[in-house]
Amino acid sequence: MRSIELTSPTRLNELFRQHGFSPKKRFGQNFLVDWNILNKILDAADVREGDHILEIGAGAGTVTLAMAERGARVVAVEIDRALLDILSELFADHSNVRIVHADILSLNLPQFLSSQFGSAKIKVIGNLPYYITSPIITELLLARSQIELIVLMVQKEVADRLKASPGTKDYGSMSVFVQYYSEIDVIAYASKTVFFPRPDVSSAVVRLTPRSVPPVKVPSDESFFAVVHCAFGQRRKTLLNSLSDCQALGLSKDQVLQVLQKAGIDFSRRPETLSLEEFAQIASAYSSLE
Repeated sequence: MRSIELTSPTRLNELFRQHGFSPKKRFGQNFLVDWNILNKILDAADVREGDHILEIGAGAGTVTLAMAERGARVVAVEIDRALLDILSELFADHSNVRIVHADILSLNLPQFLSSQFGSAKIKVIGNLPYYITSPIITELLLARSQIELIVLMVQKEVADRLKASPGTKDYGSMSVFVQYYSEIDVIAYASKTVFFPRPDVSSAVVRLTPRSVPPVKVPSDESFFAVVHCAFGQRRKTLLNSLSDCQALGLSKDQVLQVLQKAGIDFSRRPETLSLEEFAQIASAYSSLE
């Protein structure tokens, strides 16, 4: 079977019937059935012969097979045991594909990558259910030393948050986290019609390219994100109130005023108006507080 055949809803449904499989809402299973979007994913990741690829969610094997056809070596992690028979049959003759039955979030990702790929740099591709998108992206970026790039299909609203700029409603702690550790590009938007069964929302293909050096200078990642998380913990409050109310920082209002004054930030501003550079200035002032 060729990968293009699996982008036919009729052919995919027939394959599911043969194996007695039904898509499960609890796993957020919506299978890609659009050849154009599939190629955009592969091109965004520049999938080529000899690549080492971690796929998150093999699904029915559509993207997996397309990557294998380009000559990549693929390790695909699939949580749903019911899909293993389909995948085992599909890849029985593909020595460059390995299917691993596991929950990606239950793995020690750095150890798993080392065991599967050695020291080789890898690419990550996945179609992520909404309810685990943020945890997976977090784990991937924390394991970025071995990752060359990440291409993911996510809900459109998630893509909007990841790419959001200061001063917009979508800008938040996840925006800061992703933009601190990676460069992000929205490659394409995908309507509900490119999936089977159709989801309730539109999606987007995003590419994250891990940074070798953060875009701002901070005293430490820990202090930087302590400030960010405290600020956004109560995003409707001013910085003075959100930072002084956060136990993780352990600062009084007078100390917060001192920190913000040293950082050159107006205490009445709200967290969603701050750039990465301004959060870095607060983190530096906080770390130097005596």
